[in-house]
Amino acid sequence: MNLDDALRDGMSMDGAVGIALVDYSSGMILGKQGGNSLIDMEVAGAVLTQVVRAKIDAIETLQLNDAIEDILVTLGSQYHIIMPLDDGGRSSVLGGDPNTLFLYLVLDRDRANLAMARHLLRRIEQSVRV
Repeated sequence: MNLDDALRDGMSMDGAVGIALVDYSSGMILGKQGGNSLIDMEVAGAVLTQVVRAKIDAIETLQLNDAIEDILVTLGSQYHIIMPLDDGGRSSVLGGDPNTLFLYLVLDRDRANLAMARHLLRRIEQSVRV
């Protein structure tokens, strides 16, 4: 499955507002679907690179010897899920370093199911890897 198809699959979930694949080393959006007047996916993806970097720094500083599975930000009306790609030792179909990529999903809190969203993001992650 190509990236556009994978992201469209993410938007098929009930409550999905937007989804993007972001490179946190540069803040660049590699692909996106959705968004609205309240969420500019380009800006959000770039800003969230700071969140990912901060969490990675915290893990290293605390010497946790672990990796981020996902980061959940709960707002009054939305869920924001950040899920770094785990390349499993393989290269990304997108080229570049798969260890610097994350999926970013915005959900309407009243309509979304978090468990299903995490499951869907794992499926999308698998589809954008070699």
